[in-house]
Amino acid sequence: MVRPCPSVGPRGRLRAWPGARELAPSLRARPARCRRLLPRGGAAPAGGGAEAGPGGGPGCAGGAAVKAGDMTDNIPLQPVRQKKRMDSRPRAGCSEWLRCCGGGEPRPRTVWLGHPEKRDQRYPRNVINNQKYNFFTFLPGVLFNQFKYFFNLYFLLLACSQFVPEMRLGALYTYWVPLGFVLAVTIIREAVEEIRCYTRDKEVNAQVYSRLTARGTVKVKSSSIQVGDLIIVEKNQRVPADMIFLRTSEKNGSCFLRTDQLDGETDWKLRLPVACTQRLPTAADLLQIRSYVYAEEPNIDIHNFVGTFTREDSDPPISESLSIENALWAGTITASGTVVGVVLYTGRELRSVMNTANPRSKIGLFDLEVNCLTKILFGALVVVSLVMVALQHFAGRWYLQILRFLLLFSNIIPISLRVNLDMGKIVYSWVIRRDSKIPGTVVRSSTIPEQLGRISYLLTDKTGTLTQNEMVFKRLHLGTVAYGLDSMDEVQSHIFSVYTQPQDPPAQKGSAPTTKVRRTMSSRVHEAVKAIALCHNVTPVYESNGVTDQAEAEKQYEDSCRVYQASSPDEVALVQWTESVGLTLVGRDQSSMQLRTPGDQILNFTILQLFPFTYESKRMGIIVRDESTGEITFYMKGADVVMAGIVQYNDWLEEECGNMAREGLRVLVVAKKSLAEEQYQDFEARYVQAKLSVHDRSLKVATVIESLEMEMELLCLTGVEDQLQADVRPTLETLRNAGIKVWMLTGDKLETATCTAKNAHLVTRNQDIHIFRLVTNRGEAHLELNAFRRKHDCALVISGDSLEVCLKYYEYEFMELACQCPAVVCCRCAPTQKAQIVRLLQERTGRLTCAVGDGGNDVSMIQESDCGVGVEGKEGKQASLAADFSITQFRHLGRLLMVHGRNSYKRSAALSQFVIHRSLCISAMQAVFSSVFYFASVPLYQGFLIIGYSTIYTMFPVFSLVLDKDVKSEVAMLYPELYKDLLKGRPLSYKTFLIWVLISIYQGSTIMYGALLLFESEFVHIVAISFTSLILTELLMVALTIQSWHWLMTVAELLSLACYIASLVFLHEFIDVYFIATLSFLWKVSVITLVSCLPLYVLKYLRRRFSPPSYSKLTS
Repeated sequence: MVRPCPSVGPRGRLRAWPGARELAPSLRARPARCRRLLPRGGAAPAGGGAEAGPGGGPGCAGGAAVKAGDMTDNIPLQPVRQKKRMDSRPRAGCSEWLRCCGGGEPRPRTVWLGHPEKRDQRYPRNVINNQKYNFFTFLPGVLFNQFKYFFNLYFLLLACSQFVPEMRLGALYTYWVPLGFVLAVTIIREAVEEIRCYTRDKEVNAQVYSRLTARGTVKVKSSSIQVGDLIIVEKNQRVPADMIFLRTSEKNGSCFLRTDQLDGETDWKLRLPVACTQRLPTAADLLQIRSYVYAEEPNIDIHNFVGTFTREDSDPPISESLSIENALWAGTITASGTVVGVVLYTGRELRSVMNTANPRSKIGLFDLEVNCLTKILFGALVVVSLVMVALQHFAGRWYLQILRFLLLFSNIIPISLRVNLDMGKIVYSWVIRRDSKIPGTVVRSSTIPEQLGRISYLLTDKTGTLTQNEMVFKRLHLGTVAYGLDSMDEVQSHIFSVYTQPQDPPAQKGSAPTTKVRRTMSSRVHEAVKAIALCHNVTPVYESNGVTDQAEAEKQYEDSCRVYQASSPDEVALVQWTESVGLTLVGRDQSSMQLRTPGDQILNFTILQLFPFTYESKRMGIIVRDESTGEITFYMKGADVVMAGIVQYNDWLEEECGNMAREGLRVLVVAKKSLAEEQYQDFEARYVQAKLSVHDRSLKVATVIESLEMEMELLCLTGVEDQLQADVRPTLETLRNAGIKVWMLTGDKLETATCTAKNAHLVTRNQDIHIFRLVTNRGEAHLELNAFRRKHDCALVISGDSLEVCLKYYEYEFMELACQCPAVVCCRCAPTQKAQIVRLLQERTGRLTCAVGDGGNDVSMIQESDCGVGVEGKEGKQASLAADFSITQFRHLGRLLMVHGRNSYKRSAALSQFVIHRSLCISAMQAVFSSVFYFASVPLYQGFLIIGYSTIYTMFPVFSLVLDKDVKSEVAMLYPELYKDLLKGRPLSYKTFLIWVLISIYQGSTIMYGALLLFESEFVHIVAISFTSLILTELLMVALTIQSWHWLMTVAELLSLACYIASLVFLHEFIDVYFIATLSFLWKVSVITLVSCLPLYVLKYLRRRFSPPSYSKLTS
């Protein structure tokens, strides 16, 4: 996402800030060559999104403009369709968001160290507030959210109508008690969540920190911290506000941060203090100097920061550039040492707060289908009411009669339906969490468990989801020779010979050529291994009894206590490999690195510059000086795509990279360049100048670095393997047999992605693979799509760039062809592209999608899908926290869908239809009763009977359907074809709904006519006979619907019957107690119940006999 431009107003006007006049000339449009530095989608490069030229220039809109220009082709044809937005939901920029919150327009700021009173604008309080309501808005807010839906409003109007005497049909509590119960459950649930939020917020806001003042250190609550305060954060303490890192107690002049709560990444991040303030003798001296920080306006980008630090009281004034390496964001935790920082942003302007957007509320397809059925029921309610009044020939005040009949038949729409389904979802979520076969599974969204039973497309990430994200070093390739796992001892002997033999051994007669060749190979291997051991961002951390002890590390470098910390598992694997062959990384700080040789000699290197890896540059570099020789060397490693144009010409790089990628290895190209002292000094001067620039900083820095990236010496290729997760192959086969199409969306290169797809059996052995060649314009896309159309039953592999072109010009045609493929692999995919593919699948097919991922780059895809599943992996918990369901291993997905998804959907379908049947039965009886008694709008049952019917008398047996299952879980896993039946939506369809409506009308009519025929003298006998028959019919119908009995179902049936019999004693107002004790009552009830239920039992038996369901053969 492109960040708002910090120094350009809404109309491109340059705002006033210190130094604007000096920097104004630099605000020029970007040169054309910067196009290739822009990442896909036209966003500015990392760290450079904040810059802009006059009139909006190349900062915010310029990136998109450049990209558009980049994609223009020469074919004089109009695009078929406009390219869709990458996100269908409107997103306000940072400025709009803050403006609507009352904070005014966000602006850049100048913050004076230790002087919060010297503010140039008003800043928000440092209060964390995650509550939806406050004390006054809670009740109105909750009620509004309930009654904005039609059916809740319908029941409210229904209950309110009973205050009008002409419309009253019975006791008020018969309408208000059910509605009150539903509202009470909702209010209590919301209140509990709000109280939890308030408690968590209060705990965070009350945390105590030390603030540096002229009077010394003062204790201050987190909520009282202001912009400009100097705050001391101890080890393992949460950073309370967004700060700039000024000082640390660590001897190496840096500190580590744990950022898993902010970005989901488990690896520690290295942060560096401002050099000028770190050199001060004590922390108290920070208040004695006259200095300020100029910072960009608050925005949501947690990975970048642009600012400058200036000390005015020195001669000349000192100015340092500030970047993300100097920033401490709120919510992170200091993992080493005590740090001092100056507060830049507070409250709602914190990066963490601005990134906390509520994900879209997902409504399940099942809920939408039930909603549709209730609308049909409402239509039936209106029709029945009109028919009743029409049969009265619209006599008298007929409009009032219509309202009375609407109230009388209001049971057609069951108020208990929503409650039963919501409680059912809670049970399904509990069952999933308690399943010992999928331990660690978490249900984060309990509103959509039925979605799991109807997935048609599964979109999965590769690294960390299908693979373990545990890197194993497999291959070192030097061009003429390659070393595999079985020949690593040769590498070890080469390294050993370099460091243990004399530098110039006396050559023996006759053996000179051999020795020379051997020495040449040893030196090549040594250079490659040394480059791998130096070119990285790994820091060795020494732990003793679980506590990091850097001082002990400096003394002894104990191997048993050493742990490598890095932001990439690839880098750790490479450093661990160099250790295994004899060159060990034993120490590292901000400015130096120490390697230990096989002979226990320590090699010292000074780190002059470090260029970290970014997704845009796809490479990282480091400039080091060897302390023993004084040589300056520039090492670089990166993807073959970018490194091919940087290294000297060779004839083997491309071929060998392709070979290694086909084996499923992740390939890195390693190169070096020796620099003369003058050459480096010239580079450093230009580099420092570029880093001090506030505008176009990223572009200027990249340009300076590129001046070094020429004609580098190619040293080697490294191949690292990411092994498959456990049981990935059988899980994918199960999903395929269940009728689910699997698409793999990955940021990895094409060859590696294709290899993993074959290795995981995503593409079966007898399937062809069509690799969609790279297309850049409409004409090429048209030709390639025609070539693909001629293929049948073949998997598709396509790159992100080609996909973008196809979706721009031939979106409909491409999606139509892709949906017919048995499997699709999209490589080099950006996170926004992943989300776009999910959205297109939903729009084009109308089927449910499930997205599975484990990293922060999968979050957009997970949130866009109908059902998001996060895997807790090496990349942290960001995807897991954003998902609807969280699992610990990919193989658990099979059971989650085949067993829990299938059961949840079938149970909810049965439960919803039975609740509707229960309501329609009593409504049919009411219709017959009114028809017989001259269409009078008089209720058949009053008071407690009508409430008891849908609660204590039938609630438990009906709700026990959530425990029903047609097959055992082992059978469901063994025969995934059973899942395929659910994709057609047969358990809940218009056909099954109509069948249940007909059953309800038959049973309701039978019970009512039977009671009218068999009653003796008094009306109260009709109530007794019909109501008892109705209760027994419902209990028998539950027994008829159940497919496998659970002991709780039996208890529910017997308990409900016992409750009814026991309550007859208290219902003398409605039922003749003496009549129900007679034999006449018992035989009449038995006959009516038998007539209403027996035909259905016979029909069920005949259907099972002559047209059995698919699962019945498996259960026998």
